[in-house]
Amino acid sequence: MSLPHKLTDSLERIPVKIVPNQQDGSRWVAQQIAQLIRQRQKEKKKVVLGLATGSTPKTLYAELVRLHREEKLSFKNVITFNLDEYYPIEPTALQSYHRFMHSQLFDHIDINPKNIHIPSGDIPKESVKEHCKQYERSIKAAGGIDLQILGVGNNGHIGFNEPGSGIYSKTRLVNLDHSTRLANAYEFTNIAQVPRLAVTMGIQTILQAKRVLLMAWGGSKAPVIQKAVEKDDTEQVPASLLQNHDDVTFVCDIAAAAELTRFKSPWLTGDCEWTPQMMKKAVVNLALSLEKPVLSLTNSDYNEHGLGDLLVEKGDAYEVNLQVYYLLRDSITGWPGGKPNANLPGHPERSEPFPKRVVIFSPHPDDDIISMGGTFQRLHDQGHDVHVAYQTSGNIAVTDEFVTRYLDFAVGFEAIAGINNKKSTEILQEARRFLARKKSNQTDTKTIRAIKGLIRRGEASATCRYVGIPDKNIHFMDLPFYETGTIEKKPLSKKDVQLTKELLRQLKPQQVYCAGDFADPHGTHIVCFHAVLEALKQIKDEGDAWVQDCWLWLYKGAWQEWSIDEIQMAIPMSPDQVIRKRHGIFIHQSQKDMVPFQGTDAREFWQRAEERNANTAKLYADLGLTHYAAMEAFVRWDY
Repeated sequence: MSLPHKLTDSLERIPVKIVPNQQDGSRWVAQQIAQLIRQRQKEKKKVVLGLATGSTPKTLYAELVRLHREEKLSFKNVITFNLDEYYPIEPTALQSYHRFMHSQLFDHIDINPKNIHIPSGDIPKESVKEHCKQYERSIKAAGGIDLQILGVGNNGHIGFNEPGSGIYSKTRLVNLDHSTRLANAYEFTNIAQVPRLAVTMGIQTILQAKRVLLMAWGGSKAPVIQKAVEKDDTEQVPASLLQNHDDVTFVCDIAAAAELTRFKSPWLTGDCEWTPQMMKKAVVNLALSLEKPVLSLTNSDYNEHGLGDLLVEKGDAYEVNLQVYYLLRDSITGWPGGKPNANLPGHPERSEPFPKRVVIFSPHPDDDIISMGGTFQRLHDQGHDVHVAYQTSGNIAVTDEFVTRYLDFAVGFEAIAGINNKKSTEILQEARRFLARKKSNQTDTKTIRAIKGLIRRGEASATCRYVGIPDKNIHFMDLPFYETGTIEKKPLSKKDVQLTKELLRQLKPQQVYCAGDFADPHGTHIVCFHAVLEALKQIKDEGDAWVQDCWLWLYKGAWQEWSIDEIQMAIPMSPDQVIRKRHGIFIHQSQKDMVPFQGTDAREFWQRAEERNANTAKLYADLGLTHYAAMEAFVRWDY
């Protein structure tokens, strides 16, 4: 008798463990490390770990620190080798991986400093080649790497092995790809400050590790994960070369795994449950790939593209087309707060109560107008009680040059002076002196951060007044996790959640908008999202009646957009409304022309928003719906 085959992951050439989120994935990887360490301790042996840097392993290192503090996990028998380091860079520089590893992990555990190995970024160039050879000899002398932890770049690099790196490459000095420098620019003020070189372990060095765990979080990693896992191995996608390792696992959250066939086209990997959402996903993708309106798809189109089972279960193409067309049509509305005195069963929002009390949570002081400016204005114009909660000060995204423009304008400085028990003129003089002498690796003083925050507060308030929101409906939360003065933020704390709960309980909204744009390279958006989500969950668990009728809508726009099959509410915009939104974004002058920490997208935020909104409208039109000038998109989140 033949055994049933599991076809779900049949196209995957590397085992993939999919976890709900980054925190769960990090905990699982930390447990693998802890088990290995404890096993070797019982055997009275050393364990050699290969460690990664960047944003991906931060939660892993936080969990290892927790295991050390709370569960007495000792690192005394651990030897570590880091993958890479920028070159040239001082070990004390804010962006150095030497500093990163000590601040994130080594300074908080009981590892012997002699057992820590990190490539040097500050040795003379003529000595780099010998340094790399010695690094390889040190790994060999330690007995080889038992467990190598990896992240992956959007272009597929592992370590700093860029596309084109040979499978037999060893530790060496490399040129960084422009896309990698852009991706890492969030760590620096601008891309010009990102080093062009790095020292990295080679592909061969990585493949010689006894076991490899590669972690990937977020939707921006989804395309490269799919290539590395399902396509042929190639040096153009270095992560795909891990197909040649005997013990490798990719640990991905749901967003990073989204492009795998088992999620993107599950009907191709075995039996599929044809829910309305799955049917919408399949038909929309089919229509877009064939460049046909939904209502023009034929039985042959379905059968020739792996969707014959859908017709068997749901009827012929005509019936399926109509169902999906109605799902798309019903997601479009000019009434984001619900249409009053109307019975519309398919409408994305409730008609009652009307008007609604609405809270728009904005991670930075401009995300509200960038991501949902048209909806923001429409909610106000239609009579809803709209409040905006700016979750962070956004002060690190103000350039020093912009501060100097404001130093002669003392409005708001009296408050800062009061905090510091100084006259405003003294504050001005100190600020001038600091900025004149500030070094590239120096963090801002508390006063400078306050000035930068004041600049962004003024812009945010001006935007709200432009829309028509009264001052009493503007809330500046200044969540503590953000206020570090550096790109590196603190983890979400109880205080962040408590402040969010207090505001929600004060306002008791029927509708909440929150950023779902987790591709933000700074990580601010996802922390702000978790603050809102955790606050709503706690309020619900504590029995507040009003929260049962509060709907949570997620927006995107600054960094990415919802895919067309995900969208549950699409707000159309006329050409005039597009211009109004643009003018609202322009109020944020400190973020125009030269945007610090803007990630891989070189365009200004108003350009990104307009192109994404126009593209969403075009996709609806391509599928056979009315062609609007632009559309803002939302997904409802159950909590």
